[in-house]
Amino acid sequence: MCHQTFGGTAELIAEDGQQLRVHSSDALCCGTFGELLQGQLPVGSVPRDPHFLVTMPIALFARAHFIPIAGTQCVTVYPSHKVKAKRLAENLVIALGASGGILLLQSELSEGKGLASSSADLVATARSIACCFRRRVRTSLIEKLMAEIEPSDGVMYPGVVAYQQRACSLLSFLGQMPPLAIVGIDEGGTVETVDYDQRRGEISASHRAEYHELLDRAQIAIPRGDTATIGRIATTSALLHQERVPKEHLNSMLKASEATGALGVIVAHSGTMIGILLDRMAADFPRKLRSVLAHVSPFDNSPKIYLTMTGCR
Repeated sequence: MCHQTFGGTAELIAEDGQQLRVHSSDALCCGTFGELLQGQLPVGSVPRDPHFLVTMPIALFARAHFIPIAGTQCVTVYPSHKVKAKRLAENLVIALGASGGILLLQSELSEGKGLASSSADLVATARSIACCFRRRVRTSLIEKLMAEIEPSDGVMYPGVVAYQQRACSLLSFLGQMPPLAIVGIDEGGTVETVDYDQRRGEISASHRAEYHELLDRAQIAIPRGDTATIGRIATTSALLHQERVPKEHLNSMLKASEATGALGVIVAHSGTMIGILLDRMAADFPRKLRSVLAHVSPFDNSPKIYLTMTGCR
């Protein structure tokens, strides 16, 4: 499901009333609950920019539906505020030498919360256009076009990846996330990715070394399905990030996690979400889920449950 596409046709009514059948396609892209890990690596340890993140793919999706219109390279997008997707669509059809058209977007991902809503819109848009014109589009081209718009998550890749969000460049595949549930709360407001990235400062050499160690641990823990270590990595990253962009309910969520025997906490480093991680395959998962919901309810009476993407091909 992480990049499943659906072929089809659409019927358009021309101004003279004539029916036109054109090929169109739907495409999906999943979001991510914040990041398992996000920070900066030691200078010189990776090519290009040292800023990086590790994705936490979830089973919520953005969906794009592109309908080509011959004779134009303009793209009309609905909803009209999805200007980033409009920009990518127009740049992509120019790069492909294709026609513009109408782009319809639908998303299960709330905007400005740290769920990769913008990145998912852009990737779904690119996939829909590629499928519509039956063209193979290199991921590197999609990344180049995305980098011109904003820092992006690595949701164009299946599974969990380490990703340079500013450069829009893959660092490494880490494997498939084991089946986890995230009891998430929203602290309110929205965060614009570009604004956040511009005001984010540099961090100390010691913290860069700690992020490097956390990434090394993630590269081992994720392929092994080591949920306990995954939880500790997420918690450590949340605590490190707290020094720069505090989450109001982090301490309360940490206490709830410890009290219920959960795996730890996870945050949207550039968003408003914070969650508690649970192993869906554990024998006591139903009991722990009820307990976490009870512990969270005093400071958020409407938490949501997010499921990780697993076994993505």
